[in-house]
Amino acid sequence: MTSTESKPNPDQDTPGSKAPPAETGDDKEKVTTQEGDPVEADNEAENSNEIKTLQAELDKANDSYLRAVAEMENIRRRAENDVINARKFAIEGFASEMLQVKESLDLAQAAELGSDESAADKMQEGLALTLKQMASVFERFGLEEVMPEVNERFDHALHQAITMLESSDVEPNHIVNVVQKGYRLKDRLLRPAMVVVAKAPAE
Repeated sequence: MTSTESKPNPDQDTPGSKAPPAETGDDKEKVTTQEGDPVEADNEAENSNEIKTLQAELDKANDSYLRAVAEMENIRRRAENDVINARKFAIEGFASEMLQVKESLDLAQAAELGSDESAADKMQEGLALTLKQMASVFERFGLEEVMPEVNERFDHALHQAITMLESSDVEPNHIVNVVQKGYRLKDRLLRPAMVVVAKAPAE
């Protein structure tokens, strides 16, 4: 009797050789999600820190801007006040000096003078001293007389011709006479000297 050997069925699982179940799509998604959670948490924390840092820098910059605007406004107001005060009190020093001249004239006017020549001489002497005092004040503040001499060439920048006169003694376009002296404050002309200018005689 021939024994028949049973052949293993390839479709049957042998003991110890059972294959693991195949992963489904849901299982893959679960694995990916579980593995990604710590990374996402780290990213969120990092982004939150960056936002806080940027917000702090923005607040600091905004505060600096507001301080700068306030400082500029204070500077503008101070400058405006300085200009106003400069206009109000520009001649304060000059006025203080001129008070002394005024007081000298007041004293001369109030003085009791006799009718003799010595009284007139005293008056002339007092006036001379007062004029000298005034000239000293003018000089300190840069106020100069414009007093051209006869036969000086006419200068449009400093002189004003009130008339022209034929003259054989003075060259044409030169000054014959000074009617009124002028004044200038440093480099600025306050009033030109009023002069008579020579012209050539008619033939």
